[in-house]
Amino acid sequence: MARSVWKGPFVDSYVLKKAAKSRESGRNEVIRIWSRRSTILPQFVGLTFGVYNGRKHIPVSVTEDMIGHKFGEFSPTRTYYGHAGDKRARRR
Repeated sequence: MARSVWKGPFVDSYVLKKAAKSRESGRNEVIRIWSRRSTILPQFVGLTFGVYNGRKHIPVSVTEDMIGHKFGEFSPTRTYYGHAGDKRARRR
């Protein structure tokens, strides 16, 4: 279920603070965040976030196409190695 429009997009406050601090400094560093549930805002375009996937931080460069999506969508938590049956088919 989607979030109500009148509430606005959800973004953890520490993510906004880190993004503002990074913009002020002018340096292009990876901003490490753990908030996969936060929505990507227009202020974040051009910044690089390290989104935690449970094991490591995956670098995500924010573009205009990502606005409105969640950070977690760009940092997969599971690695797909294929089905067991596929390996047998390749041998033959």
